[in-house]
Amino acid sequence: MKAIDPIQHKIYSLAELLLEVKRWKLKSKSIVLTNGIFDMLHKGHIASISQAASLGDILIVAMNSDASVKRLKGDSRPINDEQSRAIILASLVMTDAVVVFEEDTPLDLIKAIMPDVLVKGGDYEIHQIAGAKEVIDNGGKVILADMIDGISTTRIIEKMKQG
Repeated sequence: MKAIDPIQHKIYSLAELLLEVKRWKLKSKSIVLTNGIFDMLHKGHIASISQAASLGDILIVAMNSDASVKRLKGDSRPINDEQSRAIILASLVMTDAVVVFEEDTPLDLIKAIMPDVLVKGGDYEIHQIAGAKEVIDNGGKVILADMIDGISTTRIIEKMKQG
């Protein structure tokens, strides 16, 4: 019998994830979704993901695809490819599921999953968050995660460029 890889097992296609979400909802699990690029995982990401995980039973981390990152950040990004980023996110003990989305925002994904809680970094305002209106209209909550001042992937890349 082949052993199931506990990390790869957490990385879902959209179709697989939607089936799992139905199972979790049937078990009355509270579903939290957070999203981002997560190009170079740093302590700000960990803090935000940990905070999101504390807000429900199941944490889904939605991640921009490589093509989406290039459209949003330019041809020099991402630094790490989507498979690498997904594996790193799936290896976190607090993450229950990782899904990659191709669009520039996770709006369609959020509408399909309809989480109980949507979490985004505190550098956003609720009206700027894709899916916030839909989650709130469905009786869910939108939470702005605490930020760690001075920490961002862009700043890390700039520091690396300066030597």
